[in-house]
Amino acid sequence: MRDHARPRFTDIDAWGVTHRGRVRPDNQDHFFLGSLIRGVRVERASVTDIEGGILHLERLATLAMVADGVGGSAGGEEAARRAVEGLVSSVSAFFHEAEFREGEDPEVFSRLLHDAALAVHESLLKKAEGVGIGGERRFATTLTLFLGLWPHAYLLQVGDSRCYIYQDGTLTQISRDQTLAQEMMDQGVMTRTRAEQSRWADVLFSAVGGSQAEPVVTRVVRTWGATVLLCSDGLTKHVSDERIRERLTSMTSSRQVVEGLLQDALDDGGTDNITVIVGRTLPPTEHL
Repeated sequence: MRDHARPRFTDIDAWGVTHRGRVRPDNQDHFFLGSLIRGVRVERASVTDIEGGILHLERLATLAMVADGVGGSAGGEEAARRAVEGLVSSVSAFFHEAEFREGEDPEVFSRLLHDAALAVHESLLKKAEGVGIGGERRFATTLTLFLGLWPHAYLLQVGDSRCYIYQDGTLTQISRDQTLAQEMMDQGVMTRTRAEQSRWADVLFSAVGGSQAEPVVTRVVRTWGATVLLCSDGLTKHVSDERIRERLTSMTSSRQVVEGLLQDALDDGGTDNITVIVGRTLPPTEHL
């Protein structure tokens, strides 16, 4: 029945935006929001006149990513762009075979996403070596990727860009910041409030293209009506989890929530680049 059916294009409401903020001279964030599909491309046929179009188009999965360049230089912007482009290419290349194999190899997506992140990491390290990079310029970035199959999804994370899931009035952060502040919180050295206000909040111990990368892949159960939010820390520096929850509670569309959260961050100072993606499977009453 419908609870087990893959969401159609009309079942998905998603939107994304990126903004340089009010202080930074440029934007080093990049994002991607799209769908993996299956269909038949028409070259020439006598049964249809849509040459070059796609027949029997089927939506297979959602792919969303946020990357936040590290280092405050052109190297950070390029790293973020290359990371997004590289992961889009990798996922599109392995998706169909992995989907076929997942039944007998439940870890196949986790393994391939992990390896794809490390491959991008290595490519950025080689890029840095190739241009004789110095301490003043770095090719590193955070990367948070959501691959939404059905009825489950995979979250890939390196760095501190976040992923939240909102359902039934509850907002849950399913990513874990790879920062020294988070490590201190986990060890009980600092409270959450103190850690987030400390200088360690911006110190990453893991980044794609950085001194080390520790990709973490988490499998997530999906249900109808759930909302997923991805964001760079330019949002969470200025907008509390409670404010995010309030925005999602009163949402009329993903675009409305994204634009509202962006404005919240700008109104609070907008000291960093801001990227937000929101997507949801629509409740039955909204698309019948």
